[in-house]
Amino acid sequence: MRHRVGSITKTFVAAAVLKETERGRVRLDDPIGDHLPDLVPGERGRRVTVRMLLNHTSGIAEYIPYAFPSITGAEGPVSARSLDENRHRRFRPAELIALGLAAPPAGEPGATPGTYSNTNYLLIGQLLERVTGLPAEEHITRHVIRPAGLRNTFFPTGTRVRGPHSRMYEGLWGALQPPRDYSDYDMSWVMAGAGLVSTMEDLNRFYGRLLAGEVVSRASLAEMRKTVPVIALDGSTIRYGLGLHRLDVPGCGTFWGNEGTVWGAGTFTMTREDGTRQASFAFNLIRWGGSHPIDGALKALETAALGCPEGSHP
Repeated sequence: MRHRVGSITKTFVAAAVLKETERGRVRLDDPIGDHLPDLVPGERGRRVTVRMLLNHTSGIAEYIPYAFPSITGAEGPVSARSLDENRHRRFRPAELIALGLAAPPAGEPGATPGTYSNTNYLLIGQLLERVTGLPAEEHITRHVIRPAGLRNTFFPTGTRVRGPHSRMYEGLWGALQPPRDYSDYDMSWVMAGAGLVSTMEDLNRFYGRLLAGEVVSRASLAEMRKTVPVIALDGSTIRYGLGLHRLDVPGCGTFWGNEGTVWGAGTFTMTREDGTRQASFAFNLIRWGGSHPIDGALKALETAALGCPEGSHP
């Protein structure tokens, strides 16, 4: 079953950038203004580096609340109006980036904890286009997805997922009762940050090969695994590297991977540091809202799938 895997996309994007650093086309500590002076001009362009975009310490705000204002509650009760209005809208990365840059900064460039922001990865997508001459999605497909041997991982070109897949239901924190089907959606609203479609088999293969040093060099992998504290979109603090999320579970070990959500779909993938254990799973109902038995069930599933002792939770 193919599935929209959300922000797991960011690991693929980061790997593509690291491969470009290996070719000498870009450096992690380059100011982003050196590459994208039209998009990030002035002092901000001089202070924010490629590394800061990749590990969410740029201080650039998230654009999603401005592209989807009805989900914030700022205009009244939380509603799906924005989701429905944007279902078939074709966004340009530059207009979404402009929303994030115009918003109040989330912090000072380089300061920790960082603040998770999809604006960072839309900028990274534009960086890849500038340095390679190819659309970011095409470059990532050629240089990361295909070399890793992934047969069911791709950026969608239409509003539907090609091939076998489940329907994807959005609860919008309880505002949608019953949850609404958003399987059919134009993913230009977050393409370079969370647009990929994949399967759980492909995700296990990709992260296994990445952590074995078969996707980027060992030196690049070491850079990807340098983590900082980052405040996630749900308010929790995570350890985030360059497109990689570190998960330490007492009595179980250290895992690397990512999690992702888009409208109607969520995904979790983790691989133990030594490569001996992998778990990837997807769910097709997201943001159900309130206390629900599924919350405890998901924690139990993560614990069992990662091979952790009972009573310990990721």
